[in-house]
Amino acid sequence: MRYCQACVLPDTRPNLVIDESGVCNACRNHRSKKDIDWDARERAFRSVVADVKARSRGYDCVIAVSGGKDSTWQVLKCLEYGLKPLTVTWKTPVRTDIGQRNLDNLVGLGVDHIDYQVNPEVERKFVHQTLVKYGTPAIPMHLGIFNIPLTLAVRFGVPLVVYGENPAFEYGSRDDQHTGSALDGKWIAQSGITHGTTARDWVSDELTEKDLIPYFGPSDADLAGKRTSAVFLGYYFQWDPDKVFSLAAAHGFKARDEGARTGFYDYADIDDDFISIHHYLKWFKFGFTRLWDNLSLEIRNGRLARDEAIRIIAERSEEAPLEDIDKHCAYLRMSRERFFEIAETFRNRDIWKRRDGKWIIEDFL
Repeated sequence: MRYCQACVLPDTRPNLVIDESGVCNACRNHRSKKDIDWDARERAFRSVVADVKARSRGYDCVIAVSGGKDSTWQVLKCLEYGLKPLTVTWKTPVRTDIGQRNLDNLVGLGVDHIDYQVNPEVERKFVHQTLVKYGTPAIPMHLGIFNIPLTLAVRFGVPLVVYGENPAFEYGSRDDQHTGSALDGKWIAQSGITHGTTARDWVSDELTEKDLIPYFGPSDADLAGKRTSAVFLGYYFQWDPDKVFSLAAAHGFKARDEGARTGFYDYADIDDDFISIHHYLKWFKFGFTRLWDNLSLEIRNGRLARDEAIRIIAERSEEAPLEDIDKHCAYLRMSRERFFEIAETFRNRDIWKRRDGKWIIEDFL
């Protein structure tokens, strides 16, 4: 494994590329922000707003929301610019109490809202299949997050769908995924955290095409025909998790009292009991966890030194979320032993080596 010499991310992270100087593409992307004409980007967003308001016949935009800090920020920005939004949530099967309170607060900012819940048995089967095949329970979540809002926008004739930061830009990917409005079938396949699959890839004897209707999105032709586009607000306005949280908190968003649920932030990944499973399984596959992503953001934003980030990683190490794992096992009707049997099938033997009865990563950060 090679580690970025500016942040702490390893080159095992999907789509991350470390150049000859030892710096990853996510850090290079962040450094490019100082060269961006943000006033021009803001004017470009005003042009987007003017265009959709001229074309809309009801809602101006659909905003994909969870109730988290980012979606609260998205709603506040859209309201600030005079848009009439319809907010849409893919409802996690295990929404937390604080997640519900924050979602209620978001709706209370003055928006209409659809809480889209998939048939629990369909979702349970789907989550089990993605866990076994790809070592993640999050493919249904990401297919829902990206496709349900787009589908509803096309059905309701809404000209714009709004997302928050562009993860392809913030966490590393090819440059052609960094535009403000590249969220199409190609983007979802490459950067939508679905292992390149679509709902059609999961049709089987156990899950029919009709079962999986919520996870099918409109085609690029449908989007073009309806002149529906999708944008990332992080393209038009500087996205920083700490500043986004501060704005959301000023409008009623609450962080966890107990500290971080997973990773470094006590205000992120707090609305879903199972997201920690997705992040934990990166440990087996890639040799890093959510903590590394968060610490790298703190380094890039100048709030943390790299040496301090390494010290935090050394202190906290793997951090298996056993309580969440047990909840997830109960949901999937399997034992904890079976869960770890599945996890071990994704142990990356290119980076993990067995020494004295323990798994280690040689030359670990």
